[in-house]
Amino acid sequence: MKSACANNLIMEPISIKVDHLEKHFEKVQALGDLSFEVSKGELFGVIGPDGAGKTTLFRILTSLLLASSGTATVEGLDVVKDYRKLRQILGYMPGRFSLYQDLTVEENLQFFATIFDTTITENYALIKDIYSQIEPFKTRRAGQLSGGMKQKLALSCAMIHKPVVLFLDEPTTGVDAVSRREFWDMLIHLKKSGMTIMVSTPYMDEAELCDRVALMQDGAIMQLDTPANIKASFNTPVIAVKSDSMYVLMNDLQSYPDIDTLFPFGEFLHYTAKSGAPDIEHMKTYLNNKGHANPVLMQVSPSIEDCFMRLMKHKEVRP
Repeated sequence: MKSACANNLIMEPISIKVDHLEKHFEKVQALGDLSFEVSKGELFGVIGPDGAGKTTLFRILTSLLLASSGTATVEGLDVVKDYRKLRQILGYMPGRFSLYQDLTVEENLQFFATIFDTTITENYALIKDIYSQIEPFKTRRAGQLSGGMKQKLALSCAMIHKPVVLFLDEPTTGVDAVSRREFWDMLIHLKKSGMTIMVSTPYMDEAELCDRVALMQDGAIMQLDTPANIKASFNTPVIAVKSDSMYVLMNDLQSYPDIDTLFPFGEFLHYTAKSGAPDIEHMKTYLNNKGHANPVLMQVSPSIEDCFMRLMKHKEVRP
């Protein structure tokens, strides 16, 4: 049953709804017939490389860009017809640092609070866990902050008006590993407060931290499900392979008769077989004959990145 809340939004289980959304830039199709829903209080990830269409999607959902066709709503508000109301209830953190670099940390936050007719004091409790980490540097200009501190300031500014839905477009790109981990800890904490969060990232390991993810490439969603279900759908054994000469190893495995996919993953290559059942002993003998004295071969659990790369390969070979 639907119910009205204090700010006149219609309360229902769906927070974001996208229906046959498309976007074209002249002859380039940036988004192609996207349809999906995000539940209230969900941490929803859009995972894909640069050029996948993530930013275009986020700009449409935050009323900054018009779709070529299709519709989208956020908290029951149409992103085109109700854009004024929508901007009052959402927070948006774009991929590029877009705050005023010549203003101080405190001045930036004060400015965004004023835009939304509120104050830092009024909503300090909402941003306290995040802002307290950069508050000692509140008189420092934003342009002089480190990547991780800029990220925390941008998130504080996006949340100072107490948004219902938070859109974060590649918030951890170019940030060190420790700051990335801290940022995701903050997102998980925010999710527990009931906020709906939609976040995009090119980092496949961050998909594991979302409730559900959409794997996106070339403006299309290749798969949408929980991280666990996506990995469970990968029903072919993955073999991690390593030797003293990785470049030669890759060339030799690409000539192996039963090869289906082969991609670099850290210090290993991840291999899958056309037959679906790789013969590790036969592979070892093959590699020994190619001059690899002590190759390491072991079966590993598939990762989100394995699933993404396999979807990409099968997408490329479709007629």
